[in-house]
Parts: sequence; C-alpha cells; structure tokens
Amino acid sequence: MSINLLHRHVLEDHISGFETDPNPNHLSVIRRPVIFSVLARAGREAEVAEALWNAEDVAPRFCGPYEWLAVSRTVGAETVEAMLSEIANASVIDQSDGRVLMEISGPGVRKILAGCVAVDLHPEVFEEGRSATMLCCHAAANIARTGKDTFEIIVPRSLAGSVFEALMEMGREHALTRGFAD
Repeated sequence: MSINLLHRHVLEDHISGFETDPNPNHLSVIRRPVIFSVLARAGREAEVAEALWNAEDVAPRFCGPYEWLAVSRTVGAETVEAMLSEIANASVIDQSDGRVLMEISGPGVRKILAGCVAVDLHPEVFEEGRSATMLCCHAAANIARTGKDTFEIIVPRSLAGSVFEALMEMGREHALTRGFAD
C-alpha cells in the first residue's frame, strides 16, 4: 500500500489566495528550508564555529554560547546532516520540520521590525551576517541580517502564524506584501 503524503506548510492558509506581486517591502516564507541545531562540546566552540563558517551551502546563525542554527535553502537535509556530522566535537539535530523560516526585506524593514523586536537593528550595530536569538512579536526567534535591507526570521512552527500576522500588521503602513519564496 502506498501512502501519498502532501507537505502542507503551516502558513499555507495565511498566504494562499492572498498572493500579489511583491512590493518593495515584502515578507517571503521559505517552503522547505533545512535547519539544524548544532551544539558544541564544552571548550570546543571555536573549532565548531570555524567549521560551520567554512561549510558550503550552509549559513550559520548564532543562537547562544555553544549553539548555532545551520540553515540551507540549496541542499537537502541528508546532505547537510552528512556535512555537519563530520564536524568534530559537535552534536547536530534536524529542526527543519519544527521551525519556519521567513525573510523580510525592503527599505522599511527596520521600521517594521522595530515594532516587533527590542534590539537595535541599525546597520552599524547589527551588521550583515550577524544573528541573534531574541523575542520577535512575543515569540522566541533567531533573526539574522542577510543583506542591506534583508533579515531572516526563524521561529518555532507552533508560533509561526502568530509571528506572521504580527509582522503583517506592523508592515501595513509600509505596504508589506507576502508570499512563498520561489
């Protein structure tokens, strides 16, 4: 007997039927990102961090001492797991099904996020490539600055709808649009 399981994104009902052409300020939801938690053994965080920064097709996101998220939009979970498993003194756990990745971009992104986070996102303070775990719309999130006016937001799947709706509300005066990423 064959079972056909269709992957349905947790934000499907928030987006389907509401797609429009993206405005300059846009919230994209990534359908199938690969997200792993990486934990370094005590005293080995520097070598684990270096290995993560040198890994191909993986973007490391700092979470806290000894802990990162390894994110990929280009390769599958098996490939990332095999790559991360080769890092000595690290433990890896696939979080892909338990986390949601959103990307918010545009000239008004800092103003939109200012209503959601209590962190200074000025480019001189929160530089490109920097990430941190913080509250975003009352939910624990990892936020990374990935471009001049682009941020990634990773939240637990169970809180994704709430964070998504709060971001859309904060972005209303900036004509924030939404959609799934290609």
